[in-house]
Amino acid sequence: MAAPSMAAALAASLPAAPVTAAPAAPTYQAIPASMSKVIDIEADIPLNVVQLDALVVTKIIKHAREAPSTTAHGLLLGLDLDGVLEVSNSFPLPHHSGDEAEKTSKTIARHQASMLRSLKEVQVDDSVVGFYQATTLGAFFNQTLLDTQAIHQDKLRHGGIVIVHDLSQTAKGNASFRAFRLTAAFFDAYKRSNFSTASLISHRLTFSSIFEEVPLKIRTNPLLSSFLGTLAESDSIAPETTGAGASALEPTFSVLDLGTAGLTRNLEQIVESVEAYRTEEGNLSYLSRQIARERAKADAYVAKRKEENQARIAQGLAPLPEEDVARLFKIPPEPSRLESLLLLGQIDAYGKSLEGTASTGLVKMYGAKAGSGERE
Repeated sequence: MAAPSMAAALAASLPAAPVTAAPAAPTYQAIPASMSKVIDIEADIPLNVVQLDALVVTKIIKHAREAPSTTAHGLLLGLDLDGVLEVSNSFPLPHHSGDEAEKTSKTIARHQASMLRSLKEVQVDDSVVGFYQATTLGAFFNQTLLDTQAIHQDKLRHGGIVIVHDLSQTAKGNASFRAFRLTAAFFDAYKRSNFSTASLISHRLTFSSIFEEVPLKIRTNPLLSSFLGTLAESDSIAPETTGAGASALEPTFSVLDLGTAGLTRNLEQIVESVEAYRTEEGNLSYLSRQIARERAKADAYVAKRKEENQARIAQGLAPLPEEDVARLFKIPPEPSRLESLLLLGQIDAYGKSLEGTASTGLVKMYGAKAGSGERE
């Protein structure tokens, strides 16, 4: 998902400037006192919680299941009211990989604008409040997500949010949805495009301070809640009361699964992330040594010129002009350490996922071992 396409969609969704001139003396109706604290016109009420409708949950799960790999992403629509960001609808965005993504960025932007315009015509929520992204093993740290969230945080009320859906948890029967937004310190460094060592120290940035999590809750209507309640209830019908054609439910042994199937892939992801981090650190070290060599050359040139000028002054000669060091020596700028932060975030996410899977698997293994010992 290309960031410029998201920016074009946001620009297309904004209302156009009025062509006709405003009346000379407009009159406004005062907001009732009972609603003055609820209607947040100036976005003064901070965002405290994200409320996700059950319809949006099912749409995201369906899209993530049908999309190839972890490329499922889309826009979230809703309204922020009294500190609650109510997400009532969503729609997926097309995905293009490789060079095709750059060539079709305008097509994706037109698709977004067309969807928002169509939703407005049928009078449903068409206000963009964020986007969602499918991921696996909780590792959602990447440059594309950062760029897209930064655009939202700069253009939308309350900054917008990103909903991260973990496919690996959903495959185990645990629907995983988390809401995030960029921290103020990281967003300030991002706007300055400065992720040097001094900037990281001044902003106190680490991989854990890139995003801040917003509490999330899922809202279901009473009819759906009743239906889910009936599904959760155990079958209380006696076997003798069932008809001749009725068939008993097949036994399930899913609870006996030790949950070790994903450990291998999880370990592979950790190894790949560690190798990528070591490569990035090697590149940073090489660039740092190159910068140090160029600075040493520049300092030696300046010191030599000062000595020559002192000697010429002692001989009564005019000093040589001081040339521009920056023009003579091309000192590279300090490299950005943002990629290192993102890789550390991925390693941390994979490690936490491995911790949860391994701890559950160990409990099941000890339980299985204890059960087999009792049978013997």
